[in-house]
Amino acid sequence: MIDHYPYAKLGHANHGWLDARHHFSFANYHDTERQQFGVLRVINDDVIKAGAGFDTHPHKNMEIITYVRSGAITHRDSNGNVGRTVAGDVQVMSAGTGVFHSEFNLESEDTHIFQIWIEPNRLNVKPRWDSYQFPKELITDALMLLVSGDGCAPLSIHQDAFIYVGHLRQGTQLTHPIKHQAYVLVSEGAIELEGRLLNKGDGLEVTELTSIHMKALNDTNVLVIDVPQNKTQ
Repeated sequence: MIDHYPYAKLGHANHGWLDARHHFSFANYHDTERQQFGVLRVINDDVIKAGAGFDTHPHKNMEIITYVRSGAITHRDSNGNVGRTVAGDVQVMSAGTGVFHSEFNLESEDTHIFQIWIEPNRLNVKPRWDSYQFPKELITDALMLLVSGDGCAPLSIHQDAFIYVGHLRQGTQLTHPIKHQAYVLVSEGAIELEGRLLNKGDGLEVTELTSIHMKALNDTNVLVIDVPQNKTQ
C-alpha cells in the first residue's frame, strides 16, 4: 500500500525565524489522521533563518536524527557535546534518561533540515550525541545506509530502524528493499516511485511491500526511513 503526502498539504507553521512543514502532528499542528507512522513520530521540514535557532530545551527517551539539506546546524547539549553539521551530513542524539540541548543556525544563510524523531526500543539509556560526514557524489546503484540500530551504519540509534539516502543521477533506476515499512522523502529533485510522481518536499508511506522501485527524473536527493510498526518489533 502506498500513500502520497504532497509538500503543499503538509502541516505548516511560519514563526518568522522558522518556517516549518510537519509530516505528522507536532506542536500546534494536530491532525488525528496523521499522528505517526509506526515508531516514526516526527518529520519536520524546517527552514531556519540565519542567526536563529532552537533555544535550550529538554528531551527524554527519543532518538532524534537531523539531516542537513543546506547550510549548517550547530548543536550544544548538557553533556558537553558541541558540533557543527553541514549540508549532506547527519547528526543523531539518543535522549535516553534526559538531556538539554540547543540547535542554532550560526551561518550567514538559511539552513534547511529534516528533523526526524523515532521512538526507541530501549528506555532510559545513557544520552549520547554523534555526527558523521558522508560522501556527496551522485550514485547510480544503491542508496547509502546512514543510520541503523544493528551497528551496520556509521550512526546508531536504539531501534530496529534504517535510514538511507541517495544523491541519484538523472535517469538512475534502482530497487530498494524494505524490512518493515518505509517513509520516503524527496529532499531535492523529483522521482517516479511505483508509478507515483514525488517532487521536492513530498512524503510517501509504503506498507505491505518488500521493495520499491524508483527512477530519478533529474538529479535527485531521496531519503528512505525504514521503521517497525511498534516499539518491540
